[in-house]
Amino acid sequence: MTLAADRPTSAAVPDKPALEGLETKWSAVWEQEGVHRFPGVEGGREGVYSIDTPPPTASGSLHIGHAFSYTHTDLIARFQRMRGKRVFYPMGWDDNGLPTERRVQNYYGVRCDPSLPYDPEFTPPAEGAAKSAKAADQRPISRRNFIELCERLTVDDERKFEEVWRTLGLSVDWTQTYRTIGEDARAISQRAFLKNLERGQAYQAEAPSLWDVTFRTAVAQAELEDRDQPGAYHAIAFAGPDGDVVIESTRPELLPACVALVTHPEDARYRDLVGRTVRSPLFGVEVPVVAHRLAQPDKGTGIAMICTFGDLTDVTWWRELDLPTRTVIGFDGRFIAEPPAAIDSDAGRAAYAQLAGKTVFSARAAVVEQLRESGALQGEPKPITHPVKFFEKGDRPLEIVSTRQWYLVNGARDEALRERLLERGRELDFVPEFMRVRFENWVTGLNGDWLVSRQRFFGVPLPVWYRLDDEGDPRYDAVLTPEAEALPIDPSSDVPPGFTEEQRGKPGGFVGEVDVMDTWATSSLTPQLAGGWLRDERLWNAVFPFDLRPQGQDIIRTWLFSTLLRSELEHGALPWRTATISGFIVDPDRKKMSKSKGNVVTPADILAQHGSDAVRYWAASSRLGTDAALDVTNPTQMRKGRKLAIKVLNAAKFILGLGDPTAEVGAVTEPLDLAMLAALDVVIEQATAAFEADDHARALEAVEPFFWTFCDDHIELVKDRAYGDDEAARDSAISALRLALDTLLKLLAPVLPFATEEAWRWAHEGSVHVSAWPEPLRVDGDPAVLEAASAALIGIRRAKTDAKVSQRTPVASARITGPEDAVSRLALVAGDVGAAGRISALSFGDGSGSVAVTDVVFASPDTEQGGRS
Repeated sequence: MTLAADRPTSAAVPDKPALEGLETKWSAVWEQEGVHRFPGVEGGREGVYSIDTPPPTASGSLHIGHAFSYTHTDLIARFQRMRGKRVFYPMGWDDNGLPTERRVQNYYGVRCDPSLPYDPEFTPPAEGAAKSAKAADQRPISRRNFIELCERLTVDDERKFEEVWRTLGLSVDWTQTYRTIGEDARAISQRAFLKNLERGQAYQAEAPSLWDVTFRTAVAQAELEDRDQPGAYHAIAFAGPDGDVVIESTRPELLPACVALVTHPEDARYRDLVGRTVRSPLFGVEVPVVAHRLAQPDKGTGIAMICTFGDLTDVTWWRELDLPTRTVIGFDGRFIAEPPAAIDSDAGRAAYAQLAGKTVFSARAAVVEQLRESGALQGEPKPITHPVKFFEKGDRPLEIVSTRQWYLVNGARDEALRERLLERGRELDFVPEFMRVRFENWVTGLNGDWLVSRQRFFGVPLPVWYRLDDEGDPRYDAVLTPEAEALPIDPSSDVPPGFTEEQRGKPGGFVGEVDVMDTWATSSLTPQLAGGWLRDERLWNAVFPFDLRPQGQDIIRTWLFSTLLRSELEHGALPWRTATISGFIVDPDRKKMSKSKGNVVTPADILAQHGSDAVRYWAASSRLGTDAALDVTNPTQMRKGRKLAIKVLNAAKFILGLGDPTAEVGAVTEPLDLAMLAALDVVIEQATAAFEADDHARALEAVEPFFWTFCDDHIELVKDRAYGDDEAARDSAISALRLALDTLLKLLAPVLPFATEEAWRWAHEGSVHVSAWPEPLRVDGDPAVLEAASAALIGIRRAKTDAKVSQRTPVASARITGPEDAVSRLALVAGDVGAAGRISALSFGDGSGSVAVTDVVFASPDTEQGGRS
């Protein structure tokens, strides 16, 4: 087997190899040579390895967690490419949605006001200097002007992100990119939605919706997070038929929205009260007492008020008990001007007037004071800390308001669909396996269909219009849709088939939908966006279903689930075969790193300080699904990675400087050389099996120790022979070293792409990253021979260290003992061991336990003990 046929001379090896500058050098070469480019669709699906790469949110800066998890994906991509697969590895940019809008508002000092006309000469008041999130401090601009600023800023962010990815060495095919707000993405997202609509899987409804009062938009279940907040229980007395009925509530401000009191059907304390009415304090509204299984007898006084709406349980009670709706909180989070019609007394309306226009927090304080004055507040509020629902990107607690929204079915109310989704989850290969339960728990815990409409501006428009009746009111049951070939469209400016612009907003005409899709409604289609669905049939057939979906554990409930759902609804199939789940990055206190916690480290500085190979080594050292701690003051793993990368260069320089015989297996004849290659065969098999199982950490654990043994022990053991006069012995040493070097560069290439490429190109034409992954050489060698020789060399070094002499000090004689099988193996390589230890006379003897070096006599009296150790 000849590995050096196309090898240039070793003159290409620099005098002082260095890691600095390799990222810029080889990134440019890879791009020029198309090393990472998808070879094409010839051959169809056979031989393709396709990756549904996460599109990072282009709204600010990347953090170190991105470098961590995206490296995991790249390790797999590089391995599969070297295995001969045609790797489809695209990159998308998730550039629509709330994060982008918030960044634009703060970056340019503006806010969107759809009522304003477009200003073609508009210049933003700030450029990166605006930091205030207050609307009063931001200049209102038209929707079109606002979207233009969103486009401008995201393009700039995407360019910066790409620079970081190239520096990190991601082997992405940069000809295969997409934007979730791009024209193709909008067309595909709208087409998929219209197909859902045609099949009855998309619908609109007026219903209680979780509402973020800051962003003025509805929020889906998947976007919620609980945050512990201070609160208080308030004991409030309702006037009952037989005396006061006391409830405890953390939201006394919702008393004007109270529609009932609720108790558990088996609670004997209130059984006689069920079916009767009580009167609310302050507002004097008669409300029924009802029974429901979700009431908690052991919580508070065992009886609670139902308000429309205080929390999600209120929504359940409202729906299942067929209760009325009494709205008091508006879309801006303030109490609306008019009280509910049920408050019909002068005193009640006067009490409500003191709340109108107030925020929830101000209204709460006002109601508590009114209750205290009226005597309906029993005792003082009892402080507590309790979980409150927030939009994951929001700063204020969510409210529940009634709105008309668009929904996609997701199995929450369709048992057959839910079971199909669970079955798809069972078919999917989760790595690590324990992440599967998170998917299953999410599916079984869904309590409503997927709310996909958003009251925002920078997103994919919902592609529908509504017919107006003769009074000019929208007929929501008369949805108008575009032709497929017209997509993408914007209903706020485009006209439905059969109408003219002059009919917009006129009785008998039409009005366009102004809401946009939830960003996950677009991101859930990343296989379709990247894979050319409805755009490039040959590409689609070559890559779908994808082989791999890599992602974080925190978005199993959002991205993984929603993508699997859309694929099931559209194709009746899994979108990918395997989902690999990365862990979190945590700080030294084991707290998750996130922008909201302020403990994020950006990758640019880390990459500049330690080098990309070192950062990749740190990421590769962590198993999928396992959190990794990062202490920027003591980045031990990155230092180890840098040391390893430097050693790769230095080892390659030494080996390539030994001469240039043809590296053939047939030239390897010496026992130690054969033993080393046989041990390397075992490493190849272990690393290959690990990578095939998407376990990059185990692959690195197999390769790295052998590499250090190879450098520290084997090279030292054969160095003298490699320079010797015995041609056959010399060629055996050098050929084995060359074969091992080529193999080790390939095995380490996914982890250390820059150092391995540098060293590979000193001796080869073309990139190591498109060379064939190594196969075992199957030489007739005994790996235990190398193990025994390494143990003996370590013993000799220890003896010299203990004697406080240089490792280059000659030894007149020494004795090596150990188990019989180890000693017999050492006898085969006595010449190499003796030369490495500079031992003139080496003898062997039986011993128990491990290999030991004894009776060392130095050739010169370098010690006080006459040279004996």
